[in-house]
Amino acid sequence: MASEKSQLDGLIDADVIAKLAHLPLFARRPMQGNVSGRHQSPFRGSSIEFAEYRKYVPGDDTRRLDWRAFGRSDRFYLKEFEADTNLRCYLVVDASGSMGFGSEGLPTKYRYACRLAATMAYLAVGQGDAAGLTLVTGEGAETIPPKRTPAHLRILATRMQETEPVGDPGFCEALHELAERIPQRAFIVLLSDLYFDPEPLREAMDHLRFAKHDVSLFQVRDPREVEFDFDRPMRFLDLEDGPDMLTDPQVIRNDYLLAVREHEEAIRKILSETMVDYHSVLTRDDLGHVLSRFLAARAPKKV
Repeated sequence: MASEKSQLDGLIDADVIAKLAHLPLFARRPMQGNVSGRHQSPFRGSSIEFAEYRKYVPGDDTRRLDWRAFGRSDRFYLKEFEADTNLRCYLVVDASGSMGFGSEGLPTKYRYACRLAATMAYLAVGQGDAAGLTLVTGEGAETIPPKRTPAHLRILATRMQETEPVGDPGFCEALHELAERIPQRAFIVLLSDLYFDPEPLREAMDHLRFAKHDVSLFQVRDPREVEFDFDRPMRFLDLEDGPDMLTDPQVIRNDYLLAVREHEEAIRKILSETMVDYHSVLTRDDLGHVLSRFLAARAPKKV
């Protein structure tokens, strides 16, 4: 994949990939796919992972009969195993206007989200899984279906680099559309600052989970949005076409920080109740550390 990786310069860091090389991307829910892979399937198969015994019925493959079980019980039983399958990873990036904000010396939230998405797509394709992309701007959503070919990464990277964050968020509406369009169980990664009324998020998450998708959400924010460390009067611009505001940050700081905490608590509550993984990240956070924690937490627990 080295030749394809050069197409992702600016979005993928070789040092980050090296740090994550020993951490596969696992699904937490059974997946459905067309090729054999590392992810558990909702169907029974004949991989090496034993699942259970089942009574023989005429027409079953006699090669799977367990003769030891027959010797003990004088009855025919078949061994069933968990089938492994490939994963379809859908990366959904918020490209609304607010994602265009970035403090001096740091990437914009959109750029950071694209780096996260591109790195996860690279890891997925590198292990034989499929990666797709949905970009949600104020003008609508564009979806590139998932593929497993390394050349597909160039297409995803190009669209992310060509897209400029603009307009009001239509994130939840796009998620409902996506839930209707994805034909099989998938792993869906959402990347957004979530700067909208959180309540519609509940219905969108319920919709995705009802379809048995494995969903993780990264809330991507700039440190200054969370800490509000402005120290002089200034004009704040609304990047989603709302009114500007000229104010003294010291006057509104406490109320602002309270509103930020309440908004995050509402998000956490909704995602906890809908059983969606939540990850809060800042654009100054090391990408390798963020993803290594994420991947390690998803690995199957050894017993």
